[in-house]
Parts: sequence; structure tokens; C-alpha cells
Amino acid sequence: MRRRKKRLKIAEQIQTVGEVFKYRTALLLLLLLLNGSFVFAQCETKNDAFKSGEHVMYELYFNWKFIWTKAGTASLTTNAMNYGTKPAYRINLMAFGSKTADVFFKMRDTLTCIISDKLQPYYFRKGSEEGKRYTVDEVSFSYKDGVSNAKLKQVKNFGTPKYASVQDSRCIYDMLSILAQARSFNPNDYKVGERIKFQMATGAKVEEQTLIYRGKEVVKTNDGVKYRSLVFSLVEYKKKKEKEIITFFVTDDNNHLPVRLDLFLNFGSAKAFLKSVKNNKHPLTSIVTD
Repeated sequence: MRRRKKRLKIAEQIQTVGEVFKYRTALLLLLLLLNGSFVFAQCETKNDAFKSGEHVMYELYFNWKFIWTKAGTASLTTNAMNYGTKPAYRINLMAFGSKTADVFFKMRDTLTCIISDKLQPYYFRKGSEEGKRYTVDEVSFSYKDGVSNAKLKQVKNFGTPKYASVQDSRCIYDMLSILAQARSFNPNDYKVGERIKFQMATGAKVEEQTLIYRGKEVVKTNDGVKYRSLVFSLVEYKKKKEKEIITFFVTDDNNHLPVRLDLFLNFGSAKAFLKSVKNNKHPLTSIVTD
């Protein structure tokens, strides 16, 4: 009887983890940070933040009624490649639910994007296995006469594909190309409370996203390391009311690596922590030594 009650409590906890993964694009949207106003020609910029071979690991924990449970992990890798005859980068993000979470809610996400050596988006694919659902989103990007074109394709459970096409005079990004662009921007001109808006392909459509710059703070990761960080909030608006969804903490150095994310859910909260990073381009000078 006790074992059954314990399993029921875990089940409730993991079901709520399903809500975490509704935002796991949090793991993923660690990807959204430091985006500026992006007014440069054809969405190109110089890469100042990362190099080929970078490998980053994250861990996700969920809190329900004061109980913390490990809910999953994610790895982010970047490698140089050729896209046809053009030099490019391939960025992969893989997210997995923990074994405990798998019993009640299986989650496997694989994201891939290809960008030019000047960080212009070429292609994006996201394959998501969530419980009994399997969804594939694809986006192909092209540019002509100063206009960004995005062709979107979505397939759910191997069914009939849904297509969409979007054009915008502003740049359009996906969850991974936004990271590559964002990490190279200088945030020194941001003012506390400033709202940053941008276009991002999510699922079968392109949506405007809003970030708010909160300022600077020293934060501690799950392994006890302290970082000087820039703080951003991802918010949504419902019935003209602003609701905070995720708070991001990003290293205040030239890497601009997300080191912690706080997720605010209807039935609890969650945190994603930086676990390790290899082959980073710059020293992690944001680490605070006591």
C-alpha cells in the first residue's frame, strides 16, 4: 500500500514534469538569451563566442511540494562543416528524460540547425518524442532583397504534413540559431527593464518572443560554482497580463553561456543547471572565487 502511494506521488510529480517539457524549450530556450534588435544586413554577424568542438551539458531538476527530482539532461554540441560548398556550423541539442521520468512520461528531443560561418540560419529540424506523441518540425531559410523567408513543415505521429511559409523584413530564427547569434552580442548597452522582441519559428508558425533584461547577479549552480551573470526573463501575455515563464542566468563574460534557468509552472517549479563545458572559446572569467 505504501509502495502504491509512493508511486502515485511520483506519477503526479512526473505528470507535472510534462508541463516542464512544455517549456523544456527552456532547456532549449536557454537558447533565446542575449538577442539584440538584429538590424544587420541579411541576418549575418561575426562569431565572437564559440568555436568548433564546443560541448555543453545541462541537468534539469523539478520541484513538487518541496521535493526535488532529477527530470532529465541535455547536451549541446557545435561542429564546423560544409553546407554544399559554403563553410558552416552544425549545432545539435539532445534532451533526455531521466529513467524515473521515463516510467511515466518518456521524453526524447533532438534538435539540429545549420548556420553559415556568419551565423545566418540555413536549416532547422526538431524531432520530439513525448509520451506517445512524436512530432517533427523542419524549417528552411532563404534570403532575397533584404527579406527573410522561412518554409515550415510539421508532421505529427507520421501523419499528413502541415506546411507554412512566412516572409518578414526582420530576421527569423529557430531555437538554436538564435543562440549562436545571441552569444556574440555585447549586452553593455542594455538597460534594466528593457524589453527585447524577436521573431522565432516554433512548431508550424513564426511567433514574436519577448525577453526582459533584469540586470546582473551572482548565481550558484548545482555543483556550488558561482558565476557573475546577466539575468533575462522570458514572458508571455494573456488577457493583457504579463506572466514570467523562465528566468535565465548567463555568464557575464565573452562566452555568454547559460548557467542556470528557473522555470515557473502551474504546479511547481524547475531549474536547469550547467553541468560541464568543454572546448569553450574563451576562459570562464565570470567564475567567482572566494
